[in-house]
Amino acid sequence: MNNLQIAFLPIARTTFDIPFAEEMTAAARAAFSDLQVDLIGPTELVTDTAGVERATQSLKESEIDLVVLFQATFADSSMAMSIAAALEAPIFLWSVPEPHTGGRLRLNSFCGINLAGHALTRGGFRYGYAFAAPDDPGAIENILIQARAGRARRILRSSHLGRVGENPDGFETCLLRPEELKERFGVEVLQLSLEEDVFEKVRGIKPGSTQPVKAELSKQVSNLDEMEPEAVHGSLSTYLTLKEIAKEKGLHGFAVRCWPEFFTELGCAACGAMSMLSDEMIPCSCEADVNGTLTQLILQSISGTQAFGTDMVSVDKENDALVIWHCGLAPLSMADPEGEKRVTIHSNRKLPLLMEFTLKPGPVTIARLSEASGDYQLIIGEGEIIRAPQSFSGTSGLIRFDKPAIDVINTILDKGLEHHISITYGEYKDELTALASMLDLPVSCIS
Repeated sequence: MNNLQIAFLPIARTTFDIPFAEEMTAAARAAFSDLQVDLIGPTELVTDTAGVERATQSLKESEIDLVVLFQATFADSSMAMSIAAALEAPIFLWSVPEPHTGGRLRLNSFCGINLAGHALTRGGFRYGYAFAAPDDPGAIENILIQARAGRARRILRSSHLGRVGENPDGFETCLLRPEELKERFGVEVLQLSLEEDVFEKVRGIKPGSTQPVKAELSKQVSNLDEMEPEAVHGSLSTYLTLKEIAKEKGLHGFAVRCWPEFFTELGCAACGAMSMLSDEMIPCSCEADVNGTLTQLILQSISGTQAFGTDMVSVDKENDALVIWHCGLAPLSMADPEGEKRVTIHSNRKLPLLMEFTLKPGPVTIARLSEASGDYQLIIGEGEIIRAPQSFSGTSGLIRFDKPAIDVINTILDKGLEHHISITYGEYKDELTALASMLDLPVSCIS
């Protein structure tokens, strides 16, 4: 994923110690030099509203993940408010301490962000903040957390998801409110029909067209040639079809009604196709679960790596871990390198193509954009995938938490949460909390 895009705007008033302010500004900019960050914006101090207008005008066409308003000296709130109003990005206020000399205040930086924070709050703007030296590691990490959350917010505001078919009866988890998604998050959902938009295109793909995909997949799994060829062709054709639709329609992910029609009408499983697309950062969820796909998009936008939507199916008492599983749509990049990566048939429908492996060990972040309360909330958790024998056929893994797994199960059931959760590798609880604040979402933690 591309570097974080941070707009760095140092503001000051010329009645304070400008050489000292310039020194602090240069040190703050230098703190980002070895990070995966692109600092954009003026390199010189902005000292009046005209300077703010010039700076923000030059930034309006940029894809900004976070605006860092560096309070090099005291200034009244007018520049901060102009910046917040002009740029569609989250704001981070950064003030720096100065030596207590017994003489005049050289910067009075903290009072500046205090004034700005009050004005922004009255104006309905949310913001992050730090009162720390330019080279303070905690401040830099806080800015990166806010920027990763801001990137997810920016991606959501321009994202388009394809919903293929309808959710199965009795799967309230997968119900959809497209107008609310658009209003709250900027997400647009394109409804696609199974037959006309997908199946007809899948049937039109010739066997030779899937051979390069099959050859590449054969390098990653051990037993592709054991699967029934016609069904494999159907699954790989589904992959090619959805990938082409994503390109044509500008879609960032899919929520697919994966059963029963893929089996009964096409004679193949959609799972393998969705696994391959998720590996290419086009997240896919089964059972037409749009909120599940949206959660995966959030996680991959924050982490910069793949996300996986899964069921919670059991507790492994011996390891005190939650068992997560799905038929076979986890991305192959999540496979345990010490285990075998295979393909298989669907356990109920007896047709390929599904991925089969155990998840690799490592820390993971768990999330779900939930509607269990009647309104949107963000469910957050962290745990660790532990290495263990495969629990069930398909793709599965064990998550161990800091508290007993049965307590996590009880929390999920007590709150009536959805049966689908999403995971990505890495620890991003702080980023999700920051994103929830940006989106005015309540947060509920399950671990």
